[in-house]
Amino acid sequence: MIFFGSGQFITIPVEDSFGNPWATPTPVRLGGLQDISVDIDVDLKTLYGSQRYPIAVAQGKAKIEIKAKYAEIDGAVLGRLQFGKAPIAGIRAAVYDFAFLLAAGAEGSNAAVEVIVEPPHDGTFVTDLGVVDGATGGQLERVPFANDVVPAAGEYAVLNGKYRFAPSPVARKFLVSFEYRAESANGRKGQIFELTNDLMGPTPAFTVLLQNQYGGKNLVMKLNRAVSSKVSLPFKSDDFAVYDLTAQAFADEAGSVGYIALF
Repeated sequence: MIFFGSGQFITIPVEDSFGNPWATPTPVRLGGLQDISVDIDVDLKTLYGSQRYPIAVAQGKAKIEIKAKYAEIDGAVLGRLQFGKAPIAGIRAAVYDFAFLLAAGAEGSNAAVEVIVEPPHDGTFVTDLGVVDGATGGQLERVPFANDVVPAAGEYAVLNGKYRFAPSPVARKFLVSFEYRAESANGRKGQIFELTNDLMGPTPAFTVLLQNQYGGKNLVMKLNRAVSSKVSLPFKSDDFAVYDLTAQAFADEAGSVGYIALF
């Protein structure tokens, strides 16, 4: 048989991060599949006498490793396959370099100048990510927020999205970055997977189904249990991101690893 292309890669989550079965598992497809390899590796044990070559060879421990590259990111690959977590509806994101102009203060005024940022999508302010002077490009120094304290030049204070700056007789431009959370964005519900420091041992597991077809011939491989050892997110400055998933298969409770079908 001759095959061309990467075929299809579909997984079905079986156990969550605590080793508990998923009640109604949603299949997870690796979209934009670039390439995939299944390496079946068996240790060989050799018995030697006094001669150069072994007098017996036997297979020892074996492993099946799956490596896939795909271009369409899916939160379920990270959340359900790698971390074994169910998603929480919502958006967590950041606004970078939001530009605003501070008007000049009254001559001789010592009152602080305040600006309240409004996160997009009716969101809620979470964390300050810094302020940059729009004229010089320099980073301002953050100081504690207090009602009776006015930041000095080159400083700022922030509390719940309210930014406070030193007064100035001239208008100034600043770039503010901050993290926020929201229920949805542009009518779309997002997925959040919380990363927790779970105990070692219980491991998210899933079923793998690989299928390729060419010239009327088919190859199908099913692995009943697999665990993900690595998921990488290699973003590039001048190319499309292609993600990596590495997993290892093992036998299920009935001692079955899976099957390979050719037809």
